[in-house]
Amino acid sequence: MQNKVEHQTQQVWNLAELLARVDNDIELLHDLLGIFKEDFPRLKQSLLAAVACGDLRTVGHTSHALKGMFANLGAERAAAAAAKLEELASSGERRTLQDALDCLDREATSLLPQLDAYMAEVKH
Repeated sequence: MQNKVEHQTQQVWNLAELLARVDNDIELLHDLLGIFKEDFPRLKQSLLAAVACGDLRTVGHTSHALKGMFANLGAERAAAAAAKLEELASSGERRTLQDALDCLDREATSLLPQLDAYMAEVKH
């Protein structure tokens, strides 16, 4: 139970960490967030289709890509959810893929509005 409570209290994304990674270059950060916002829907659709048909290879590759994208944004909870999907695909576990996908979707649903709000705030 404590892991669940800790998980829920973790930040959705770590803006300070991300700003440090880009040397406080707001324009670069805005560009990176824009790229993520463009790429994420395509990757999400690919992942949804792969989970629906049990294509573990595509689940593994797509969740690996998402894990890296989320980690680069300082979105550790979403990165962990993508890592779980990657792990399940790698181990051949199909039974719990949908649950793991639902978890990733919840994390993305929490993250995206925050990214949008930040982008609107620093719009140039």
